[in-house]
Formats: sequence, structure tokens, C-alpha cells
Amino acid sequence: MRCDNSGMLVEMNVPLRAYNAFGIVARAQTLVRVASEADLAAILADPALAAAPKFVLGGGSNIVLTGDVRALVLKVEIMGRRVVEETERAWIVEAGAGENWHAFVAWTLAQGCPGLENLALIPGTVGASPVQNIGAYGVELQDRFEALDAIDLATGRAFTLNAAQCAFGYRDSVFKHVAAELSDFGLAGRALITRVRLRLPKAWKPVVGYLDLERKQAETGIAAPTARQIFDWICEIRRHKLPDPQVIGNAGSFFKNPTVTPEQCADIIGREPRVVHYPMADGSIKLAAGWLIDACGWKGKSVGNAGVYEKQALVLVNRGGAENPATGGEVMTLARAIQTSVYERFGIRLEPEPVVV
Repeated sequence: MRCDNSGMLVEMNVPLRAYNAFGIVARAQTLVRVASEADLAAILADPALAAAPKFVLGGGSNIVLTGDVRALVLKVEIMGRRVVEETERAWIVEAGAGENWHAFVAWTLAQGCPGLENLALIPGTVGASPVQNIGAYGVELQDRFEALDAIDLATGRAFTLNAAQCAFGYRDSVFKHVAAELSDFGLAGRALITRVRLRLPKAWKPVVGYLDLERKQAETGIAAPTARQIFDWICEIRRHKLPDPQVIGNAGSFFKNPTVTPEQCADIIGREPRVVHYPMADGSIKLAAGWLIDACGWKGKSVGNAGVYEKQALVLVNRGGAENPATGGEVMTLARAIQTSVYERFGIRLEPEPVVV
């Protein structure tokens, strides 16, 4: 550990187990905490730190560490929540990139600003939400997105992006793509998000088109739930289905739900009539990756100390606990075996959601 001339704390050989939701043992060769834009400016003003390759770390909920991280780890800890603006039609709310996402969702409801309740209990930080274009139960971040602020890690220049500039797709954005040339607008590894703003319409309507939510309506007899009721339902559903990373290491849903053409879906239904599928607005069909994995017999199976969660085949977990945690290599060996099984049976290539480091 050392301080540079600006007083910035540079930590060396830092254990990362507590900073990744899988609980994988790894270390950062060098780590600096970014609590403000000024902190990042100080980092980029340091010749040695500015020249180093960089890895931006938020809540660590969507990464698989396969070894020690040699790049300079920028641990994002920018905080703050506020209602930026209120118009006749919407509230604009903002959060620092280091804020916990679920806590931010709960805060917006407490402010009387509904609209994010379907995204409750998604792990990670606010800054990671546009990178992944997080989504659940019929709502994606892009549906509520206003703008974000970020800083170019090469030049130190601050910039703002709107939804179109973020190039949102299914669990995708410009931040997940590498620019082939300097003129290309791929921002993977090139930017650090500092703040995110969301637009929450005052003309609120409940989004309850998913089977789990329809069951909750039937169980409770509530035909027109409030935003708070939907928030509570989704928290209950997710806690029942998904393991708590504080108890069992995991990165949430490990694979994206694949999309196929109606013809491909019809072919699969012909062979597997029970396949879970959802028609999309663009005419494609989304298949439930968890169902495909379960159909291949993986639920509850393990490779070393990495396993498939017993209640949800879409989630890979660290079965080793504190004494003998799974390695990133075991997690990826399991993931590749699952991909092979699903491809051999269904002809579909599953794509992982987490970033492999």
C-alpha cells in the first residue's frame, strides 16, 4: 500500500474474494478506489497509473475471475442519490455508479417514484446496470433510461450518453464491445461510468405479464397491484428461486436466454413440446435457457466445487464454501460442458452473461 503525491491510496496485492459475488479467490496486483470524479482525474494524472491497462470493478456480481488481475483495478465507489427533475410527465432520478442497485430501487419507491419495481433484487451496482442492460419480469433498463455520465480512461474527458448512444440490446450495450478502430464507438475497457439517470413516467402501469407474477395475483386476489406490491412479490419470488450470494457464491443468471426464429422454435417444439418460450415484439422467440439446461439433466450437478443450483438451472454456484471455494477454472469448465450439452441436444449455443476475467 502506498500514497502518491496527491494523497491517493494505491493498494497492492489486494484479495478480491469479497469483491466478486462468486466468492472466487483471486488478487488484484494494484487497486485504487474511485469515490469521485476527482479521484479518477488523480489516477489519470499519475504517469504510471495512467499508462497501465485498467479493469473497472463495481459490485462484482457479473464476473468470473479465472486468475489474479494484473490490470489496474478501479474499484468504483461513487455514491449519491437524488431526484434531478420533476416534470408533468416524469421524474428524473440519478444515482452514483457505486450505489447498490436494489437499494436504489427501494429508494425510488420511498420517494414516490415508481417504475423500477420489476428490477428489484438484481445484484450489483447502478454503474453496471447500463453495461448489462439489466432486465427482469418484462422490464429492461433501456425502458427507463435517460442518460449516463462517464469518463474516457484514455483522455480523462467527461462525456454523456443517451439511450441511442448506449446501443442497448438484450443484456448488451456499447460498453460490452471493443472498437475495432479508433473511429468505432465501442467502449469496452475505454470508459468508467460515474452516474446514471433514469426517467420514471408518472403515467405508471403495472407490468405483470410473467407467469410468476400472474400466480401472485391469483394467490392474493389483487387484480391491480401497486408498485410496492410488485416490488414485494418480485423480492419474494427471487429469494425463493435464487441463492443469496452472501450464503452461496453465484453471479445470478449465468447464460442469456437465447432467441430463435419462429421456424426454429417450431422445430424444437416438434421434438420437445414442453419447451418454455416467449414471443418477442420483433417476431423472434425467446427460449428459457434454464429449461434447456434442466432438460439436459444439469440441475444439481457439479464439476469440482462449481455446481448448478438445485432450484434454478440457470444459476451456477460455488459449492466449496469458505474452506474450499470453487476456482474460476471450475466454473468455466462447468459452463462449457453445459453449452456443449445444450448445443448437441437443441442446436442452440448458449452465451454466458458474466464477464470472464
